[in-house]
Formats: sequence, structure tokens, C-alpha cells
Amino acid sequence: MASRARVRAPELTGGGGWINTGGRDLDLAALRGRIVVLDFWTFCCVNCLHVLDELRELEERHRDTVVIVGVHSPKFVHEAEHRAVVDAVERYGVEHPVLDDPELATWKQYAVRAWPTLVVIDPEGYVVAQHAGEGHAHAIERLVAELEEEHAAKGTLRRGDGPYVAPEPQPTTLRFPGRALLLPSGNFLVSDTTRHQVVELAEDGESVVRRIGGGERGFADGTADTASFNEPQGLALLEDGSVVVADTVNHALRRYDPATGEVTTLAGTGRQWMQGEPSSGPAREVSLSSPWDVAWWRGRVWIAMAGVHQLWAYDPAGDTVAVTAGTTNEGLVDGPGAEAWFAQPSGLAATPERLWVADSETSALRWVEPDGTVRTAVGTGLFDFGHRDGAAGQALFQHPLGVTALPDGSVAVSDTYNHALRRYDPATGEVTTLATDLREPSGAVLAGDDIVVVESARHRLTRLRLPEEAVRVEAVAHRTRREPTEVAPGLLRLDVLFEAPAGQKLDTRYGPSTRLLVSSTPPGLLRGGEGAGTGLSRVLDLDPSVPEGVLHVSAMAASCDDDPENPYPACHVHQQDWGVPVRLTGGGADRLPLVLAGLDA
Repeated sequence: MASRARVRAPELTGGGGWINTGGRDLDLAALRGRIVVLDFWTFCCVNCLHVLDELRELEERHRDTVVIVGVHSPKFVHEAEHRAVVDAVERYGVEHPVLDDPELATWKQYAVRAWPTLVVIDPEGYVVAQHAGEGHAHAIERLVAELEEEHAAKGTLRRGDGPYVAPEPQPTTLRFPGRALLLPSGNFLVSDTTRHQVVELAEDGESVVRRIGGGERGFADGTADTASFNEPQGLALLEDGSVVVADTVNHALRRYDPATGEVTTLAGTGRQWMQGEPSSGPAREVSLSSPWDVAWWRGRVWIAMAGVHQLWAYDPAGDTVAVTAGTTNEGLVDGPGAEAWFAQPSGLAATPERLWVADSETSALRWVEPDGTVRTAVGTGLFDFGHRDGAAGQALFQHPLGVTALPDGSVAVSDTYNHALRRYDPATGEVTTLATDLREPSGAVLAGDDIVVVESARHRLTRLRLPEEAVRVEAVAHRTRREPTEVAPGLLRLDVLFEAPAGQKLDTRYGPSTRLLVSSTPPGLLRGGEGAGTGLSRVLDLDPSVPEGVLHVSAMAASCDDDPENPYPACHVHQQDWGVPVRLTGGGADRLPLVLAGLDA
């Protein structure tokens, strides 16, 4: 077996303590003899949620040899609250121990620079691999098999039950609901996300009329009793009275007919869209990526495609899907739809002249014009957020997930991580606060003179009278909890490190197998080195007159199984976007290494 680098794994420490361990603290000594996979994640990050799903099969197949440990490393202030992390662990069905690391102590010890990052530790306590981004489960699966064989032969592999302890189930009617929709009957339809169902509630918003879906993760059409969903979110009413459901973790759009109770699939293959795949075509032949919300606008079902930072649309006339805005690059850039950047668009609301978008990772409220142009009402970028009212140019949200059109032309924003309902009035350009003390509101719907808010972390619908006056709150502003990387002004060598997994080689059948895209915020930070190319190393030129900013780095590498006897080898795409806050200092580093897969020697 080929030798591999061995680096002693730093200890696991975090001020928030441990979750899913029955109250027990873990350390690496207690895990010695097991293969440990550390999953550095934060619950706002859709790519992290993708990795949670990628790891489920690995976790099940190697349950007696592998221990996955989630290390929760927050981006937003709200994500540093222990209660919020506990909620997220249940919300997303995490079935392994999680270390709550609000101060990023373990993140720093492992020199992590991006969410998500996976680190593999062998049974003797050495780091043997690191992977950033999605799409690495196949490589880790192969490495685990090698480690099992190697350490079984050495006598250093210990099999048995892991340290995971399941939490007690809670008897609430809803569990982390995502969205609500007012049906023509006056009842409410709610996506009961964690229970993998859609639920019809009576006009009181509490009494259950019908549950649609069996209540377990699955992807099956059929009756209300036999159909299945996987963490459904957005809902949109169509002109024929049927409802489109954004079936988020199935990467699909489903159609529910309230008259018959039947569920069918409108769009998606059940697989996650990956770079290089078709982004338009027959609706059930094109893969989607974590559709989070849907809205009927100008003859099509628009889709907030959070997983690839784009907007797509389903056209019922042609039974097709296609991209309508966004490049898949993560950030905040306005302009024509084909050039705009989004960052996890998660909420949609349609008015005749605008499609409003809650762009969660930039804490922004944006809109699309009828001609496809994208504009920003509130928000400045990936790393600034808070709770501040006033003129839109200086107002702040914190990871909003929903937006609702109001009768007067303004919109209500479900300002999720601020636990508030906010209002933006395009006529005045002002942001106000309508209500506070709403636990993680994820959406809202009008019902007569009331607005019904989905309080996701309180597992209920809350009815509010639309206030005539705004609530006064103390203004706060935040930046990401990550410390900037200190780099020297002038020339900076950027190295994206990628090693093809064992048994694979770079896929060069159709040209270069790697791609690198670099930009910055503000744009003036880079005097040279921006743009796209095929090499994974590049020299950047940083302007010393710009004291700090963010380097945006997007990398992709393609690899295939290296088996000359197989004419159809399996191929894989590895990709990651980094937003690296940097501060220019005289004594800063002149090299910036980012690990896509492998180790930085």
C-alpha cells in the first residue's frame, strides 16, 4: 500500500460542548482505533447540507469502524448560539456526534478555510486526508476501505458501536416547518420539513386536516399516504389549484393536487446537478440542486436554486426547465441575469413587475425585472450582516430565508437569524421592523388583514395583525466571525491543492481537467491575477492601497477511475468556492494555500 503523509490530529475543543452524545464529552483518545471523519460545517451553508447527505451512506455502511464528528463552526452570530446549533442538528437529521465550536477553536487548529471541509483521521490519531467542498464521498469511501484493511492487519482497528446517542423525539404537530401557503379553501398548506411531509391545517393554523407523505425520507409519487418527500420547503399555488412543492433534498419539483391527494414529479431526476451537466431541457431529464422556494411569475414557476446560487424556471407549456439568472458563482453582483451572482437564494415573492428574492448568504433583498435584470434593494455582500433599520443603503439583515409581497407594494422579509419580520418599502427606500421575538421565521403568508408567520424553530404558525407602525429596535451590525488572513501586499501566490483520490487520475479526455476563477471584493483589491484559467496555481497582485477585502476563489477538478480494463470508468467532479477575508500587512504571508483534496506539505 502506498505510503501517505501522517500529521498528528489536534484535539477537538469547542466552547459550546457536545451534541448527540447523551451529555458525554468526547476526545480523540476515546475515538482511538476508529476511523474519524471530521465534517466542518455551519448550518446556513447549503453546500454543508449537501455533504451531510453525501455522508449518510458512508455512515451507514461503516458504522462499526467509522465515526463521523460534525464540527460546527459558525459564520453568522446566530449560529454561535448553542440552542440554534442543537435545533439545526435535529432539523437536518444529523445522526452523529457534533462539537459546537462557536469560537472556531478547532477550525483554527486544523487550518480550515472553507465550509464544508472534511478531514480524515486514521485509527492511530493521524490526519491522512483533507477535502474542501462537495463530491468527495467516493474518495473517502475508498480511503476508509484502505484504512480498514491496513489497520486490521496492524491490530490497530477497533470495531463496535459509536458514541452517537439519539435525542428524544418531540411530540409537536409540526417540526421545523419551512413555508406556508393559503389555499382557496382558507386552510393552510405547510411544508413540515423535518418530518418529510406536507401538512394541511385548518383555518386556525393548528388543527391537522391531512398529512401528505409517509413521514420518512423518500422519493415516490402516489397518494397522500404512499408518496414521499425529502425535506420539502417552498410551496406555490398554480392557476389550476394544484401546488408546486420544492422537494429540496430530492432535488426535485413535485406537484400536489389538493382535490385528489395525488403527488407527481414535475421536474428533476432525484440527483443533484453538478458542474458540466445540462442546465436546460426536458424537466424530468435535467437534475436540480436544492430548490428552496418556488413562485408563479409571468407564466412560469421560478425556482430559488439555492444549491448552485441561481434562479431557474419551470415552463409548464413546454414541460422544460432552464436557468434564468446567476452564474453559479457565489456573491452579490447585479446586472443582466446571465451575469448576476447570487448566494443561496432561498425565498421568492412575485408581484406583477418584480420577482423579489431573499438572497440568504449575502443577507440581501434583491429583485428581478421583467427583462431579467437583477438588482439589489438591501445588502452589501457575504460578510456584512446585522439588524439595522433605516435607509436601504445602510440597513442590515441576517440570513433572511423568506419574502412576502404586501398589499401596499412593500415586502415583508422573514429575517431568519434576527428572529424578526422586517419590511422594505420601495417607494421610500426604507427598512423597518414589524415584529421581533419570532424564533427563526422562515416564511410568511397573508390571510385577510393578518400575516401568518412560519416560526420554524418554534414549530408553529404565528398569526400577527399587520402593524401600522414599526417596532423600534437597537441597531446592531456584525461581520463574519472568521478572522482575516494576513497577507503581504503586492505579489501573492495562490495554490489550490488537488490530489486525485487513490485509484483515480485527472480526466483529460476533453481538454484541461481543472478550472480556477478568481475575483475580489472590492474589485480594486486585485491589480492582477483575476479571471478564469485552467491551472490551479496563480500569482495575484494585491493593491497595497486597499487595506482589506475578500478573495473569491472557485476551483474545479475532474477525475476518473484509473482502470485500463474498464472502457466506461466512473468520473467525478470536485469543486469548491472560497471567500477568504484578507488583511494586507507588511509581515503577512506571500502564499495562500487552499486545499481542494489532499494535504499541504
